[in-house]
Amino acid sequence: MPAKRPPKPPASPTEKGQLHPRNRHQGRYDFPALIKASPELAAFVIINPYGNQSIDFANPAAVKVFNRALLKQFYGIAHWDIPADYLCPPIPGRADYLHYLADLLASDNGGETPRGAAVNALDIGVGANCIYPLLGTCEYGWRFVGADIAPKAIASARAIVQSNPGLSEQIELRLQPDAGHIFVGLLRPGERFALTMCNPPFHASADEATSGSKRKWRNLGKLDPKRKLPVLNFGGQAAELWCPGGEAAFVARLIRESAEHAEQVLWFSTLISKSGNLPGVYVALKKAGALETRTVEMSQGQKQSRFVAWTFLNSEQRQGWLGTR
Repeated sequence: MPAKRPPKPPASPTEKGQLHPRNRHQGRYDFPALIKASPELAAFVIINPYGNQSIDFANPAAVKVFNRALLKQFYGIAHWDIPADYLCPPIPGRADYLHYLADLLASDNGGETPRGAAVNALDIGVGANCIYPLLGTCEYGWRFVGADIAPKAIASARAIVQSNPGLSEQIELRLQPDAGHIFVGLLRPGERFALTMCNPPFHASADEATSGSKRKWRNLGKLDPKRKLPVLNFGGQAAELWCPGGEAAFVARLIRESAEHAEQVLWFSTLISKSGNLPGVYVALKKAGALETRTVEMSQGQKQSRFVAWTFLNSEQRQGWLGTR
């Protein structure tokens, strides 16, 4: 009887496949380089089932230190921290959203990606991590306003900005005092933004958020009864994870309010996690009077995501906005 061949190792999944061409996180992570820049990461590195260096993404402390190392190595952010149990975002996917928004602006700028502090961007729901303003400032030199309804999140984001020289001149943090509004009470008269961005709450309730997280762990094969796993993967506070009506209701409100500030923003945008919500989004945009709508599909490894952008300005107005005639 011929000797049995040893079992083949599982095929390694495509890592961060189909990222935007300008995304810095192509290919596998270079853990030796990351550890050299951030020695504290070494304590959290493991060997995954594919025989590659990785981290345990079920460990919130590991994810936080990993993000800190990525921000330091790739973006020069020397100091970054968030309070316990706040959302710790996957950086490659967040960077993709920014790069595709930059392409959107380039389409109204003669094909040239606009860079520098003349481009003002508004991040709705900046969170304690402040990730979009950090990446957008480092990649393109844009100026950001980061808004949130949670004082603790604003305080954390401000601490990050103040801990890194030069960022205070580029990033402003604002508390939205009325959780029932998005732009109302936040935008100042005469203020103009080239773009707004948003990662809306996904779930409709706290129970739904918890169930969704458990389902993700089960799908990942990580539900070990002997092990205590975090209630929510990557952390997250209520305002970050859920709101009444979930994503569909939040985006509908975002669209309604955007029409009231049509002349102050070149392109409004929001991530849409559930593709089933897209038909309702398009109906709401038509009702609001949007002149043009763009849907941009994105892919990070096996994860599919997208954002919808819309404008109330015609093509001539849009070109003039960024200084190109």
